[in-house]
Amino acid sequence: MSDSRENSAKGEQQSVVLRAAEAADAAALAAIYNLYITDTVVTFEIEPIVEAEMLRRLSSITATMPWLVAEDSSGAILGYAYATQWKARAAYDFAREVTVYLKPDCANLGLGTRLYEALIRVLRETPIHVLIAGIAQPNAASVALHEKLGFKKVGEFEEIGFKFGRRINIGYWQLVL
Repeated sequence: MSDSRENSAKGEQQSVVLRAAEAADAAALAAIYNLYITDTVVTFEIEPIVEAEMLRRLSSITATMPWLVAEDSSGAILGYAYATQWKARAAYDFAREVTVYLKPDCANLGLGTRLYEALIRVLRETPIHVLIAGIAQPNAASVALHEKLGFKKVGEFEEIGFKFGRRINIGYWQLVL
């Protein structure tokens, strides 16, 4: 999905375009992600990241894999989804970890579904065979999103993370393409 665009309007909402992420999006992507770092256990990062670090990650991932953004008619980034390498060993070359992040006020509007559906469509056109999603537990909304799209739970690590003074489990869901 290099520069193809997908439009839709939901009721009276502004239209939202899904497109490939660009370097100019790095600050907005970092701002969204930093909310998850500082306010949730969704990511196990502890310190907010700066725009330059997000740009480095974006450049690294988009060199080989898709990173999509949802953009409103004013140009504001509402959320994003991307695929990244699962593990560095050659036998894992056909597996990718996927993730989606939305601005908090954009939850439950269908954007996560749209971003993931678009990402999965792009990945189906590649040799990638399995998608993996790690979900900090509990997170009913994320579990519901993944299962709606066909992901199946395959395991859970207990107390593998520690953030905000508590131990956190991570469940893993996979989708075989």
